[in-house]
Amino acid sequence: MSDWFLVCGLGSLGQHCVANLKTFGVKVSAIDLKVAEHWEVANLPDLLEDLLIGDCRYADTLNLAGVERCRAALLVTDSERVNIEAALTARVLNPYIRLVVRSDQQNLNQVLAHQLDNFVAFEPTQLSASAFALAAFGDQLKGFFRLDGYRFKVVKQKITPQHRWRDRRRLYELENRNRRVLRHFIANEMGLSPTQISQTTNPFSPSAQFYTWLPNTLVRAGDTVVTIEAEPERPPTLSQAKSGRQLQKAIWQRLRSLRSGRDLRLILTQIWQANYRHQVRRVVLLCSLTIIGLCGAGTVLLWLNYPALSMLDAFYATIVLLLGGYGDLFSEFVPSVALPWWLRLFSLALTLAGTAFIGVLYALLTEKLLTLKFQFLTRRPPVPQKGHVIVLGLGRVGRRVMGLLQELNQQVVGVAPQDLDAHVLPQLPVVSGDKAETLIKANLATAKSLIAVGDDEVQNLETGLMAYRTNPQCRLIIRTYDQRFTDKVAQLFPYTQVLCTSALSAEAFAGAAFGENVISLFPLYGQTILVTQYQIEADDTLHSQLLSEVAYGYGVVPILYQQAAAQPRLMPSEDIRLRPGDRLIVLATIRGLRRIEQGELAQQQWHIRVEGAINQDARFDGAAEMARVSGCDLSLARHFMEQLPGVFPQALYRHQALRLVRELMQLQVQARMLPLQASTSEK
Repeated sequence: MSDWFLVCGLGSLGQHCVANLKTFGVKVSAIDLKVAEHWEVANLPDLLEDLLIGDCRYADTLNLAGVERCRAALLVTDSERVNIEAALTARVLNPYIRLVVRSDQQNLNQVLAHQLDNFVAFEPTQLSASAFALAAFGDQLKGFFRLDGYRFKVVKQKITPQHRWRDRRRLYELENRNRRVLRHFIANEMGLSPTQISQTTNPFSPSAQFYTWLPNTLVRAGDTVVTIEAEPERPPTLSQAKSGRQLQKAIWQRLRSLRSGRDLRLILTQIWQANYRHQVRRVVLLCSLTIIGLCGAGTVLLWLNYPALSMLDAFYATIVLLLGGYGDLFSEFVPSVALPWWLRLFSLALTLAGTAFIGVLYALLTEKLLTLKFQFLTRRPPVPQKGHVIVLGLGRVGRRVMGLLQELNQQVVGVAPQDLDAHVLPQLPVVSGDKAETLIKANLATAKSLIAVGDDEVQNLETGLMAYRTNPQCRLIIRTYDQRFTDKVAQLFPYTQVLCTSALSAEAFAGAAFGENVISLFPLYGQTILVTQYQIEADDTLHSQLLSEVAYGYGVVPILYQQAAAQPRLMPSEDIRLRPGDRLIVLATIRGLRRIEQGELAQQQWHIRVEGAINQDARFDGAAEMARVSGCDLSLARHFMEQLPGVFPQALYRHQALRLVRELMQLQVQARMLPLQASTSEK
């Protein structure tokens, strides 16, 4: 493939895209309408092979920039219309170019992605919204995203003397089908940088973020463990369903999972409780069941007492009674046909019940009409008293942040200069008006965090400083657009957490330019973690690799694997070998994506020396285990196990070797690890 890339639009996002692309060692050209007065990324023109001044929508401009030789074009100007038009022009000039477009037109993006191959669209504000929400949530939750019906959380746990893992678990024992260890800090490492920790704990890790820990380390008090955990999405309970459509969906999901009469009683109880706040609906439900019962009973009784009546005539007569027709059927003072007294009394009861039901029906219709007519009078929930998050600026990012915080069950209140429409965030409290007054109304003094995500970064900073003066304990998260401004604010006001939208999302754009599907992102200890999906093909660098080689060789964390037409597997086994058509989702930094793109596997630095086995069965099982973990041919492993003692000829990664030693020891095979140089001398 070509190593040329084109960036159209050198605003803040475009400059960061260029910087990230250059980390892959590729050639980058750029187009912009005018020469920038200053560059956020230092010496940016020196990073470019060619800088062309012009309109990227025109074919002549794109041809001058060499679009026909480019592998991908990143259209990241401030205008969505310009980006879309330029993307279409680039595709006409180069049918094979990959298009990465900045656009928030969701419907149009989906249509274009369906019609145009090799097309992907992102909106930086949407990509970065989760980072703002997580920063405000607290220090325990580091990441959050959804994938294939599962919720993934990156959780930080401080090991206290009372913690269940303390002095009982080693790091490898914490991992299971739903959990992987990402980071481990011993008590005296929290002040070190990620690079320093990587060098002191595991200098052989290709990533400064992942696999810096050693699996056999015992978890002790004072340690910090960061894990990623997955749990299935649970359908909303009937009592939590807010709208009628959500309630129907929840009821249907529960009925589909029905297994016994006890479950049926539980479902009916939840349906009753779910309608508790809607008194009229509960009455309607009771009345409907009563009317149906009375209609059936009346039809049967009339048919039995008047054999001349057919069943259909008896039914019609019962309906007439329910609609208030008692006088129509029994108008004579002395009836011509003798009627049992109890039947006439029951007929009167039918008329009274029908009249009551009609009244309830009118009440329900009146309530619905009034609700629709006076919807603007709907009251929002009250502002939380303490421990909540304040979101200042309810544009696209602010609304997305509030939605994410609500999903995480975090109390939140929005602050806007003007009242919002009733249909915007109807289930969340919002205060509006003057900035100072609204912060008081939002209970800033007792708030947990404040997120300033307005469109003006100076006003965001101003609000943050005002909030700090009122509540020094409040976490302050400020949205900025310029990296230089971000660096200055972070340096002068260390108690604030400043996030630059362009810097956060640019790595996703750069990764997507190489064909990767970036699903989500979140910051973790100074780096942006990209949740990236790969579709394995016969000619890419992941083909025929073991997941252990992908993980430890490229420095990424596999979290989901799916074979063609099979169910996805969470936290997949390291022994899986990738084949064409497989789907793999990993956590990676931009450096990890670059390693995968270039096929730059870290060197395997360890060998296994096997001293002996207790019996022939141990030799047999040990050979199978060596073939499974290392990926070598089974016959090679069996031949080696017959020549003990010796050094296994295939080199392994450190985590891979530690695991193999543990497995062999459990099979009563004596084995130990050797560094590459020592194993060479022993051979």
